Amino acid sequence: MKSGVRNLLMILLLLVVLAGAGIWYIWNGMKPVEPSGPAVKITIEKGMGSSEIADLLERTGIIRSALLFKGYLKWTNEGSQFKAGTYSAAPGATYDNLIARLNAGDVVKKETVVFTIPEGYTVKQIADRLAQTWGTDAALFVSLMDTGAELRETDLLGIPQDKGIRHRLEGYLFPETYELVKGSTPQQIVEKMMEELEKRLDSVSGWQAKLKARGLTLHELLTVASLVEREVVVDSERPLVAGVIYNRLDKGQKLEIDATVQYLLPQPKERLLYKDLEVKSPYNTYRNTGLPPGPICSPGLASIKAALEPEASDYYYYVTKKDGSHAHLFAKTYKEHLANIQKSREAAQ
Repeated sequence: MKSGVRNLLMILLLLVVLAGAGIWYIWNGMKPVEPSGPAVKITIEKGMGSSEIADLLERTGIIRSALLFKGYLKWTNEGSQFKAGTYSAAPGATYDNLIARLNAGDVVKKETVVFTIPEGYTVKQIADRLAQTWGTDAALFVSLMDTGAELRETDLLGIPQDKGIRHRLEGYLFPETYELVKGSTPQQIVEKMMEELEKRLDSVSGWQAKLKARGLTLHELLTVASLVEREVVVDSERPLVAGVIYNRLDKGQKLEIDATVQYLLPQPKERLLYKDLEVKSPYNTYRNTGLPPGPICSPGLASIKAALEPEASDYYYYVTKKDGSHAHLFAKTYKEHLANIQKSREAAQ
């Protein structure tokens, strides 16, 4: 009997020792790894299961035991919501901290580049700005903007390919402040700007129906909007100037817009000369009736809306006030227009 009790006690003692050893093993194995260096980057690929992720964490020294981490995930019912991406982690993180970060997709933020394209910029100006920002030859951007090759939005927006168009993507690169991942290709950069145009157009309620009601193509709409953009500074005047443009088009009258001539010059002039107005080009609205072949700049949303919803009036002429306000004087007849020109000159004196 004594021998039996002794054996039972020995067994119980052994079980206690084994249990203690097991508890110590689990406790020690689940302890955060002692911080021993800088954080390392680990990449969780799409489709990786929690078991593979646990093995990766052990291999990179983030956790002590993949086996125990797998067991902890099963016990806590975690691991099914881990998100792919590149993470930065250092030894010392707890299981709960790692799980929370993997669930939240707390990935390493990619280095980005921020740049701004102002409203009214031309393809040439945009290419120069992008070249300066991205350290790339401007000619590479201009070439891409001239062809629109291999860009999905070129077909989606129905951008025409006419030999008379100076730059095919002129007017289709929306002016905005952008933030793109460092290392983006010229194609990705240009495509992002075209995608932004699509997004902004879709923000205008019923824009396609309004476009159809006016009997315009998107290309013609952006052309009118670009004229408004380069002619107008005061926002409230944009719909009125758009209305003047449509009035002259409906009447078959030449638009005679200075901005279309400025677009043709190597450098813009403060004041155009008569010889400038004679330059031979389909863009010169002093020589040709109708709209130019395409936009002359990238219009902002206010100018696009003005071209979609012009303000009705009997005006056919406008001249800039020379009083520093950047506003215009509008006229119904050429005689009134001449009088407004005189008023503008007198205001400048």
